[in-house]
Amino acid sequence: MSTTHETEKVYRIGGYVKRAKLNLRNEGDIRAFHRGIFERRFGGFEDGELVDVYIDITGYKETCKRPEMLRLMRDCAEGKVNLIFAETKGYLAANTREFCYWLHFIFNLGDRVDIITDDDQFNINTIMNEERQREALIKMAEDYIYLNPPDHQKWLSGVVSAIANLGEDG
Repeated sequence: MSTTHETEKVYRIGGYVKRAKLNLRNEGDIRAFHRGIFERRFGGFEDGELVDVYIDITGYKETCKRPEMLRLMRDCAEGKVNLIFAETKGYLAANTREFCYWLHFIFNLGDRVDIITDDDQFNINTIMNEERQREALIKMAEDYIYLNPPDHQKWLSGVVSAIANLGEDG
């Protein structure tokens, strides 16, 4: 292995999808379909490996009620995942509040976690960070939290509790 490659970042990728229960026809087929998409996209990715695919099939908008998102957040906190990929930022959070709080959690972990989305417009790519997206997202999240710190603390407590209740298999 060359010295150059030793200093390059190796990405441990977590693919995330949120599907509404209304669209659910066959949960097994939906899970297999999305897992296949991620495996094709990252199967030959030379800068990293696909660690897992996290698929929530739920009508819940709240982060603390989406077990696969919680598992992804836990895996990021434990250093198992350092790159989150989602087709759209809408999968990551259902509204501005959840998105800002979620971003703050992810960006304040001990190890850096990057995010990539494939939105048609305004996609996120904190690896390339050509437009300083990471810094802008951090500022947006912090500005939002500043508006109502007790609400953020309540959200964070609920998420941390929900992650703790996942158990080892969850």
